[in-house]
Amino acid sequence: MGTQYNHKLIEAKWTKKWEEKPINVNDGVKPKYYCLDMFPYPSGNGLHVGHWRGYVISDVWSRYQLMHGKYVIHPMGWDAFGLPAENYAIKNGIHPSISTAANIASIKKQIKQIAAIYDWDMEVNTTDPDYFKWTQWIFVQMFKNGLAYEKEMPINWCPSCKTGLANEEVKEGKCERCGADVTKKNLRQWMLKITAYADRLLADLDKLDWPEKVKKMQAEWIGKSTGAEVNFKIDGKDESITVYTTRPDTLHGATFMVLAPEHKLAAELATPETKAAVDDYIYQTSLRSSIDRMADHEKTGVFTGSYAINPLNGSRIPIWLSDYVLADYGTGAIMCVPAHDDRDFEFAKKFNIPIIQVISKDGKEIENMTEAYTEASGVMINSGEWNGMESAVLKKEAPHIIEEKGFGKATTNYKLRDWVFSRQRYWGEPIPIIHCPDCGAVPVPEEDLPLMLPEVDKYEPTGTGESPLAAIDSWVNTTCPCCGKPAKRETNTMPQWAGSSWYFLRYVDVNNDKELVSKEKADKYLPVDMYIGGVEHAVLHLLYSRFYTKFLHDIGVVGFDEPFTKLFNQGMICGRDRETGKPTKMSKSLGNIVSPDDIVNDYGCDALRLYELFVGPPELDSIWDDAGIDGISRFIKRFYSMVIDNAEKDVAETPELLRLRHGLIKDITQRLESFNLNTVISAFMEYNNKFVDLTKSTGVDKETLKTMVKLIAPFAPHIGEELWEVLGGTDSVFHTEWPEFDEAHLKADTITLPVQVSGKTRVTVDVPADADKDTIIALGKEALGDRLDGKTIIKEIYVPGKIINIVAK
Repeated sequence: MGTQYNHKLIEAKWTKKWEEKPINVNDGVKPKYYCLDMFPYPSGNGLHVGHWRGYVISDVWSRYQLMHGKYVIHPMGWDAFGLPAENYAIKNGIHPSISTAANIASIKKQIKQIAAIYDWDMEVNTTDPDYFKWTQWIFVQMFKNGLAYEKEMPINWCPSCKTGLANEEVKEGKCERCGADVTKKNLRQWMLKITAYADRLLADLDKLDWPEKVKKMQAEWIGKSTGAEVNFKIDGKDESITVYTTRPDTLHGATFMVLAPEHKLAAELATPETKAAVDDYIYQTSLRSSIDRMADHEKTGVFTGSYAINPLNGSRIPIWLSDYVLADYGTGAIMCVPAHDDRDFEFAKKFNIPIIQVISKDGKEIENMTEAYTEASGVMINSGEWNGMESAVLKKEAPHIIEEKGFGKATTNYKLRDWVFSRQRYWGEPIPIIHCPDCGAVPVPEEDLPLMLPEVDKYEPTGTGESPLAAIDSWVNTTCPCCGKPAKRETNTMPQWAGSSWYFLRYVDVNNDKELVSKEKADKYLPVDMYIGGVEHAVLHLLYSRFYTKFLHDIGVVGFDEPFTKLFNQGMICGRDRETGKPTKMSKSLGNIVSPDDIVNDYGCDALRLYELFVGPPELDSIWDDAGIDGISRFIKRFYSMVIDNAEKDVAETPELLRLRHGLIKDITQRLESFNLNTVISAFMEYNNKFVDLTKSTGVDKETLKTMVKLIAPFAPHIGEELWEVLGGTDSVFHTEWPEFDEAHLKADTITLPVQVSGKTRVTVDVPADADKDTIIALGKEALGDRLDGKTIIKEIYVPGKIINIVAK
């Protein structure tokens, strides 16, 4: 038995060597490969094993690209402004600048334990003035191009904390911090016109190598639909209500209308008999978040007492309010066709509203409908002059018919809303706008950027709904850059998304003080080839990054319009609930955090890296099991000993060794390319057992040992480097080429087959791999010997490469 594996000595040795001589160096000749992690929030003071997973996956992929002769751009930074960092500071009674810096130092130390090839010279921090200068610059360009504008908007408001809340702070309609019911409050907000890019954001999904589920989520978030806006006159009034519908062909089946409780006409439509109920319903709805209102729960509503007139057939339909309709989607009003919509059907049944079927599969009405008929096509019935038409045809024609009749128009609608960009918080990028009584809103001159946050002792949210910056007169009061008269600074700050929507561009030109990124470096190193991170960012972060990139492309900053060519979403590493034992997200409050620090100390970085991959399919959530690391540790020791024990042997290359070597290369490469990383580790274990067995007999040849070390190096880099040196390597193993397999060597000279008699295996036989069926059956019968004596052979079966079966009686 050779030298015992000592992870502490080996890992310390190679950590020092890599620091002295980095293995990933840009020589200006190698083609680039940009592999990026979603950078972390420094909103806590440490990592757990769940955080390691994505970082290990991205580092394995980066090292794999390195061994394919590429210069790998693999940076790391900090998403340090915004809600998570500020809430952590408030909770701990520390200024966010102090707590954020301390958290970054702590997490950076832990990240370095992963042994990833991060280029720390590229490090970015969204709170660094040299960085957020360009975050503010982008906002100024959007303002100049008409994409940033002001609007009064309802925000989430906590009456207990007396502050505005971001959507992320609202959980099931309650304040995440104090548990109070969240209401709505109208405040002036800055908006970004992301809707101007809706069509491009949707169409360009087709050119992305992303998981289909993510592309589908983005498409549904954008929510493009075609249909018609239809005007319904209010009975007895001069006003009309406009609704948007994707199914104008069902207009004859509209038996009621529902308005959002926030609709401008909601309170006005109440009659004396319904006013108290309507006012109460509007108030109760204001206590609930939009997310909670859209959840699948029993529908509620109140009748206003007013009616609308169906413009197609003149029927009088009741106008209701319900919280499942939102004021900021469509027109805030919908026409309801309960016979052909599940939600409308449920509502109509609950409140005894008529249901009129207007689409039929066979031209006949369904008696006693128990559910909505939601088939996309059918024959029109109960629809006047439209009777007998195919609904699929009418759906396309109806918008134009409605336009011709003068009570509506064909239109396209989107679920996507413009981006509410303001936060009434301290810890964020100041919005670089100055409000002048004469000139209006004007941008801070670009030469005056970055606009810095004022230093304050008190930064907690105010009770007025305004940012804490509003109370700092010395900072708020300024002069207008246009006319020189007294003016005031914008006091809202940017959301956390602002800095994270473009950070991937800055990494490649982090020290540029003249431009966001030089055109030369952008053309050479961008866009990102592989982006790795959690699926929780599948919509907002990725959508905002795509929006920013398209805008920067349009103004000539970059020459591409999609930021991330390929995307991989890793699943979470879950702990167990201490009370129920059920899998759940790791959190301090549940007491199920597993720190990587002790595991690295006891088992080593390489062992933890391998277990992070082995624990389950990387795209799925997996459960941490402390016992699993022991199995990985045993494998590492066996692998290390196998190489050491064979390193000095003079073993000749045999067909069997060649077959095993090339089989290993093929299995590891194909599984790695498919991101089946857990099966990569199991393949190493399986093949290692075979080579350990050979060690006891013939031994393993030097070329096979070198191949195994190269293959395992991206996964366990310290072991890879150490064993490469043992095998005589004079340069880093990562400067060698990734092995390639040859199919010719995968074909064995002989194969071993089970031989059955009437379905029961009796013996095995080695046969030439290229023998024909008759030869193989003859060899099988010969191997059976006297087991066929006295029997009549009925049938002889050979399943190629699998089995010989002699059916006899």
